[in-house]
Amino acid sequence: MKKAPATHPWKFFRAGGFDQVRLDTGADLLALGQLDQKLWVALACPVSGLEFDPKTLALIDDDRDGRIRAPELIRAVQWIGRLLKNPDDLLKHADTVALDAINDATTEGQTLLASARLILSNLGKPDAPAISLADLADTQRILATTAFNGDGIIVAKSAEDGATQALIGDIIACLGAETDRSGRPGVSQAKVDQFYAECAAWDAWFKKGETDAATVRPLGEATAAAVCAWQAVKAKVDDYFGRCRLAAFDPRALAALNREEKEYLALTARDLSITAAEVRDFPLATVTAGKPLPLRAGVNPAWAAALVAFHAAAVKPLLGDQDSLSEADWALLCAKLAPAAAWLAAKPATAVEKLGAARVREILAGAGKDTLAALIARDKAEDAKVQAIAALEKLVRFHRDLHVLCQNFVNFKDFYGRLEPAVFQVGTLYLDQRACELCLRVEDAGRHAALAALAGTYLAYCDCT
Repeated sequence: MKKAPATHPWKFFRAGGFDQVRLDTGADLLALGQLDQKLWVALACPVSGLEFDPKTLALIDDDRDGRIRAPELIRAVQWIGRLLKNPDDLLKHADTVALDAINDATTEGQTLLASARLILSNLGKPDAPAISLADLADTQRILATTAFNGDGIIVAKSAEDGATQALIGDIIACLGAETDRSGRPGVSQAKVDQFYAECAAWDAWFKKGETDAATVRPLGEATAAAVCAWQAVKAKVDDYFGRCRLAAFDPRALAALNREEKEYLALTARDLSITAAEVRDFPLATVTAGKPLPLRAGVNPAWAAALVAFHAAAVKPLLGDQDSLSEADWALLCAKLAPAAAWLAAKPATAVEKLGAARVREILAGAGKDTLAALIARDKAEDAKVQAIAALEKLVRFHRDLHVLCQNFVNFKDFYGRLEPAVFQVGTLYLDQRACELCLRVEDAGRHAALAALAGTYLAYCDCT
């Protein structure tokens, strides 16, 4: 950092055995960049463990390394110096900044002033002469009355017409909401794009079901149930007819195809359960060459319920009410249901289906997507104003705290003046009828003790609970 010319007239006071710079005016603070850092009492401090507002310290810590160094403190003072008409206001330590104290001769100052007035208006105080830290404490409350808040997420309130509000509601109902800065549910551009893509994909899939209904929806609305029942028994029925063909090829295989007697004996040796895996693995019915598959009587009891459902949902509506199924019938049934199964398998996994075809097509045909994109763009355009809320909080915090921090950093006036404790003092320890006021927080007692031996003083480490 290039050192500025030393033109500011400094004053000093002597305390603790050395000269320390006085910071009695706003001009003193603004000139800190000119002060030789050899004259600073400290050149760094932590952002935690101090009796000081940690949010203010975090705002000064530009590089987020957990420590505030001299250049960061100088930048903080210079930043607020540009935004105040009178830097002496920093000596007031007030958590309220008068609107007429903000320097509106700069673009940044104008933005902050406009943002302050907007916030006060949203809080129901349009004529308030000043803005306080309490006014800025709850961003959600500040933004609750605004339709656009710069985060790129629009809520139902962002739309002026019922159709667009309903569209936003549909997107949230299908894909879930994103929370905007005000805490309200809304949608972003990414969510809108996803919704329209899913609507288009689902509509394209559904159109095939309409244009090729005879092939992919042979039973209309009942097709899905038929396919489900068919798929539940397909492997087992294929297995049955495969066994029958093998029996026709070589009758000697018939006994093995029907499972051996010893396997039945093993089952009867214990309590039987028709849902047991051993029973389910047996053929659907007794295998005989060329034998149709019975659908009601004489079937494997573990599959009886599935076959009844298959008969009711698929066989009866497609082939008629028959008690058995020949291999030719089975091939015909598979030919009828396979295209439907493929169509159903291609169904997009999306929640927009619940809107129904009419609503999906109404959405796709309308101008809602462009309307939402325009609203989102309008919302994003407000980002600079909303970001100014954070800058305003920074302004008020620095207005209240910077001078105090400097008197515990650049000099130790608070510590040596003894009118109030320094920010690094954490209280008073009462020990052996004595009050020990130089109490500091130690994060790592081991590392601290390694250097403490050089201090030439008595130290007591205490665990506070």
